[in-house]
Amino acid sequence: MSIDTEATALAPLHDDIPPALHPKALAPANLVLTLVLSVFGAIVGIQMLASLGITPSTSLIGALAAMTLARVPLAMFRGFRSVHAQNLAQTSISSATFGAANSLFLPIGIPFLFGLPEMVVPMLVGVSLAMLLDAWLLYRMFDTPAFPAKNPWPLGIAAAEAIKAGDGGGKQAWLLLGGLATGALGAVFKLPMSAFGVALIGGLGAMTAFGIGLLVRGYALPLTGIDIGALYLPHGMMIGAGIVALAQVGRVVLKKHGVTAGAPDARGARALGRSLRLGGIGYLAIMVLLAVGTGVYHGMSPGMLVGFVLYGTLAAFVHELIVGIAAMHSGWFPAFAVALISLLIGILIGFPPEALVVLAGFSAATGPAFADMGYDLKAGHLLRGETSGTAFETAGRREQMIAGMVGFAVAIVVVACSWRLFFANHQTAPINAAYVAAIKAGISGDTARNLALWAVPGALLQLAGGARQQLGVLFATGLLIASPLAGWMVAAGIACRLLVQRVLGSAARERLEVFAGGVIAGDALYSFFSGAVKSLRK
Repeated sequence: MSIDTEATALAPLHDDIPPALHPKALAPANLVLTLVLSVFGAIVGIQMLASLGITPSTSLIGALAAMTLARVPLAMFRGFRSVHAQNLAQTSISSATFGAANSLFLPIGIPFLFGLPEMVVPMLVGVSLAMLLDAWLLYRMFDTPAFPAKNPWPLGIAAAEAIKAGDGGGKQAWLLLGGLATGALGAVFKLPMSAFGVALIGGLGAMTAFGIGLLVRGYALPLTGIDIGALYLPHGMMIGAGIVALAQVGRVVLKKHGVTAGAPDARGARALGRSLRLGGIGYLAIMVLLAVGTGVYHGMSPGMLVGFVLYGTLAAFVHELIVGIAAMHSGWFPAFAVALISLLIGILIGFPPEALVVLAGFSAATGPAFADMGYDLKAGHLLRGETSGTAFETAGRREQMIAGMVGFAVAIVVVACSWRLFFANHQTAPINAAYVAAIKAGISGDTARNLALWAVPGALLQLAGGARQQLGVLFATGLLIASPLAGWMVAAGIACRLLVQRVLGSAARERLEVFAGGVIAGDALYSFFSGAVKSLRK
């Protein structure tokens, strides 16, 4: 089928029947738009991370750009009337933004700050491969027992509801606009409205654990005089919860082998098992490449080198799973903090400083692309009618993966061309200073004991909640984030959610999803534009 015929088939703005063919990510019009948006997203992501220490969510910018082009009365823009083409646009810009900032620019700044500029280029090669593997693994694991499509993935819901409201209009559009206004207005007053929006749609148990963790971290010091961060309590809790979460994923894979071969759960478990094996081989190969390319193997005995490579591979896996689980349930992923935990354990093991620099960069690179691809695939899943297993759904996910890979490829090029300029002006991600300081300072015996001590309740809480609720990971995620106001917003969201469900009954879920999507989108858009203005002023 020609591109023009395909675009015509997708032309209706309000057709609820899925088209026979999904728009192609590499079709000329879609490819040009994704390339332009990806360059923009990568530049914005790097600039805001370097200047403000944050990475904005740009997926809605991509969707809005496609929606705007769809209104232009020219045949070449007709294909953008399809919500699925708009989904490809938001996938590419989001991938480029998080990929360039969190997965590439942040890790390569660690060796630069440590005084090892010769490691920057080999580190960039290694983390680029890790980022691509990360995204591909989520594509393979999405809608499996470990990362079900039915779970919230809140930023994905926000993007999908915005696209659907822009396409369909009506009451849903007004409800979304109300959410947008609420989110933007709260953001003006410095309220973390995304936490409120996520609490409206996330799992109730997971959100409760997340909110309690936020409040405990925020008020432990002023009320009790105990600095739980200095005691490494949150880090220990996350270590214990993360180990149990990894075991729970393994249990799912092994358990489903006994299920009838044709059952959906069995197919998902087998896909998950194959993905984990391929991911393990991939991460192992990247760790070997980094050890050789950066030259850190010179300073280690053969035994320590083997241990370093194996530990780095395991750390990447655990980091990826924890970040993915937190993102899936809460919309927040503690990538910086979990990478710091991997680094702290590496220091305890006794790896030399140069090897720790590589470990910190590699750990930080895994996770963000994984979580971001999950959000994008959730948005696409909703837009395609939540029809798992159909040919259209399979084709849509494949085209989203291609669009995401275009975004990641652009991110690699943009970072490769711009890092010297930023580093020459002493601009790196602010969190890099914490990694470098930890490597130089080392860890005391008391810290090791605290990590081991608090790993126990983290593991027990994760066991109590099970793989479905992820209480341990979400509670530890809250403990790692110093934002008590976010805790109160989560509590407010849970209270509003329960009230609305009591009043509206079964009709509450759909309305809450639309409104919550608007709240999250309003907060993201305001944060993006206000952050961009602040960044330009610096």
